[in-house]
Amino acid sequence: MRPRRQFAIALVSVLAAVPLLAGCGLFGGPEAVAPTRPSPAAPSNTLETGVPSSPASPGASASSLTESADPTPDLSRYYDQKVKWTNCGSADCATITAPLDYSDPTGETIDLAITRVKATGDKIGSLFVNPGGPGGSAVDYAKAADAIVSSSIREHFDIVGIDPRGVGHSDPIHCMTDQQIDDLTSADGTPDDAAEEQQIAADSMIPGRGCAKDAAPDFAHVGTADSARDLDLARALVKDDTLTYLGKSYGTMLGATYAELFPDRVGRMVLDGVLPASLDLVEVTKGQADAFEVAVRDFARDCLTHSDCPLSGSVDQAVGQLQDFLASLDAEPLPGGDRDLNEPLATYAVLSNLYFPGYEYPRLRDALAQAMKSNNPGRMFEILDDRISRGPDGRYLDNSSDAFYAVTCLDRPYTGTVDDVKALALEWQKTAPTFGESLAWGRQPCKDWPATTEPVTQTRAEGSNPILVVSTRKDPATPYQWGELVANQLDNARLVTYEGVGHTAYGDGNGCVDGAVDEYLLKGTLPKKGLICQ
Repeated sequence: MRPRRQFAIALVSVLAAVPLLAGCGLFGGPEAVAPTRPSPAAPSNTLETGVPSSPASPGASASSLTESADPTPDLSRYYDQKVKWTNCGSADCATITAPLDYSDPTGETIDLAITRVKATGDKIGSLFVNPGGPGGSAVDYAKAADAIVSSSIREHFDIVGIDPRGVGHSDPIHCMTDQQIDDLTSADGTPDDAAEEQQIAADSMIPGRGCAKDAAPDFAHVGTADSARDLDLARALVKDDTLTYLGKSYGTMLGATYAELFPDRVGRMVLDGVLPASLDLVEVTKGQADAFEVAVRDFARDCLTHSDCPLSGSVDQAVGQLQDFLASLDAEPLPGGDRDLNEPLATYAVLSNLYFPGYEYPRLRDALAQAMKSNNPGRMFEILDDRISRGPDGRYLDNSSDAFYAVTCLDRPYTGTVDDVKALALEWQKTAPTFGESLAWGRQPCKDWPATTEPVTQTRAEGSNPILVVSTRKDPATPYQWGELVANQLDNARLVTYEGVGHTAYGDGNGCVDGAVDEYLLKGTLPKKGLICQ
């Protein structure tokens, strides 16, 4: 699998567990770019640039949010700051400052990490990129520029990534210990009685309590709307009049939110693998439960064509065998040294390896064969840990778990009771028997989240330049109908359909998709209406 596919990330949670399938868990893998902190460079490598002043209240007229009693907070000190770029290997890195609370720009501030990989030829602008999550590092993603965009895009654009506030290298928040993340990941997401239901409700409180205790006040200001405002600040600081942007998975929600707040500053924007801001947490999770059910059948169908597949019979029979294996681990986990492979861990390992068939199906098939045929859970732990950024020593390599909860629960608050979740679990089992129950119980961490905000929940972006939306027909994490939904909601958008399987499409080797995106980014030329790429 090519590295570029490793960075498309989706909003999914299993059980009460760590919801980062790639959320930054996909930074693992044999070809992934390991997260690294920019290191200071020698003074001779330091560049200093200033930026022109920007309006005092950028985006205020476009936003439907009530930001403060003062409708026009003065942000000029942030838009006028000088940026000191230092060489950090194959890129330039810097730190910029933003207000922690945009309604109180004279109050506390937050430091944001930004990187740029310079164009290899004649530069026509900057292309901001975001891989998704929430919790994925755009800094690390941009540093993988050669793998995530075509050579033509590399030639003519600086590739720029800014880690969203609270994420990666941008004043990262920390809400849980490594042991607490382990506990949450292994929490029973298919409770059998009232006692187990109450236990998962109690376990689900771990992230919120930890954020309130250890990450205040920052964790209350990491919603997508504020990260979109940071994106506009970064746009100005690299001296671009408009934002040219490629967002994948959750990165599409960040981009669409930017377009809603700053429609007049949208340049050429590509949203690939779309996550709608207009859906609540239940709607998002139900859509994913159904889509992953399709994906697990696709995996079974593929598995049955290989001699090392641990499943047999028809597709229905194979999926049933997998479901039975997962359920058996509830009563009898497979011992694996310092931890046992229980039902939630195995379920999460399976689900998190259904994103990119060409790369993940073979390793999932191998891991299941070892577990089901030889009672060896080691490979299952490997492919799971690869997804959740858990190192071999049990330490987590980044703060993607903490950031996922903080951003998600601010953007999509949840008020459902245990009884509500129980009803959802029973209902979802009908259409998503493999993952529906555990995904339903995974809503609980956002209940009574100890901070609130007023998120953007509609993204029309009235008056913006055209926005290119790309949606894959059989995307398990951001279902195709979500791309249709957002393309219709936006005031000025064009939808490209990829008749493929897997999460996101650009950079997956389909010449039709790649050509349409590149032509649009380079020349502003939209593909024909109704373009379907086979």
